[in-house]
Amino acid sequence: MSTNYAQALKHPVFKVISKYIGEKNLEAYVIGGFVRDLLLENPSKDIDIVVVGDGPQLANDVASILRVKKVSVFKTYGTAHFRYKDIDVEFVGARKESYTTDSRKPITQLGTLKDDQNRRDFTINALALSLHPSNFGELIDPFNGIQDLEKGIIKTPLEPEITFSDDPLRMLRAIRFATRLDFKIDANCLEAILKQSARIDIISKERIADELNKIILTKTPSRGFKLLQSTQLLERFFPEMTALQGIETINRKAHKDNFLHTLEVLDNIALNTDDLWLRWAAILHDIAKPPTKRFDKEIGWTFHGHEDLGARMVPKIFKNLKLPLDNKMKYVQKLVRLHLRPIALVKGFVTDSAIRRLLSEAGDDIDDLMKLCNADITSKNEFKVKKYKNNFDLVAQKLKAVEEKDRIRNFQPPVSGELIMTTYNLQPCAEIGIIKSTIKEAILDGQIENSPEQAYELMLQIAENLGLKKSD
Repeated sequence: MSTNYAQALKHPVFKVISKYIGEKNLEAYVIGGFVRDLLLENPSKDIDIVVVGDGPQLANDVASILRVKKVSVFKTYGTAHFRYKDIDVEFVGARKESYTTDSRKPITQLGTLKDDQNRRDFTINALALSLHPSNFGELIDPFNGIQDLEKGIIKTPLEPEITFSDDPLRMLRAIRFATRLDFKIDANCLEAILKQSARIDIISKERIADELNKIILTKTPSRGFKLLQSTQLLERFFPEMTALQGIETINRKAHKDNFLHTLEVLDNIALNTDDLWLRWAAILHDIAKPPTKRFDKEIGWTFHGHEDLGARMVPKIFKNLKLPLDNKMKYVQKLVRLHLRPIALVKGFVTDSAIRRLLSEAGDDIDDLMKLCNADITSKNEFKVKKYKNNFDLVAQKLKAVEEKDRIRNFQPPVSGELIMTTYNLQPCAEIGIIKSTIKEAILDGQIENSPEQAYELMLQIAENLGLKKSD
């Protein structure tokens, strides 16, 4: 790690602030995530400035020098923000904080840099670099945060029970940073999270979901979920997931631990996509296995219908976690409902008809569905996994060939309802639906090609069988 921190503060914002506070004889520091990421040699697009004094005033004065026109001021919190080129810069006055037991919103008053560092969540986020010309770039590190950075430890500046009780969201942040940075959480902190896990109940579901999504988007999200589960946080806001845990054995027949299997699928898909909602589909693909679990004396454990029930559970889970109930939810729901279909093709004989039906239902999400199903191939038997992966490649090739030939993805029958109504002088009626669905089934089964000419000829035959007469 570089020790020449003054050299590292090259961004124009730092130079302008330094010159300004030198002239005005003020104290200001860059603090928190920017300093942490600087020392870890990770890129950062957010700069947090703490000033001993008026944060919004410094923000407005610096913005004026930089010719930044828009400054957002939040008087309630004593903060201000502006964007300069590619960087978000936030200013706050140094402050003390105190809390009541029923809220994470602090009572604040002006304070010193030390007071401000005391209120920070973790030692690695309490690191500050001076911006005053007299000691520009000097590290102020009262809690040995640099040592915790080097050792890869998440630790609170004050007693963890106080830190987590004051703001229970910090328990989730500890797990998020441990997962993202591949750090360990200090043993005393872990114990405090476990003891105070119920305190997470005072946090809004929106804030919980925000932290959870950040964990899901890390390189190895399973680490975060295992920590959430072991600290009893997960069961407080996502009990459907913890219900997946455990193995049951009857007559020496056992099923796999579906919690660990789900995490394996999540890590697998994280290797191939940064799409949050595809990762959510991996989390929820087996969510209905606990309520559908049955034991059959002949074949052992079954989970019949878990894909359909799982799809029906998705809206409730999204609503409870305050996740979006729009097309993102419907996308996850569709992938959960269809996730067994490609697996069935891999295991059996692949017909063009089955491929067409899958293409028709999955539409533009077919590629994501295939990624999910590929990630779902987990086994300690390497030969079995290799065999499935090879079969999956064959299915993918078949999908491509059928799509190129038949253009089934998102297709609508080439004969429209309007054409049927005009041809037979009909008002909206059941016969129109019968004709359209019969044509669609004929195309999916390969009885006719996906072409207007062949579809029209079949329409004439079906209509004749229904006793319909063409209009003059």
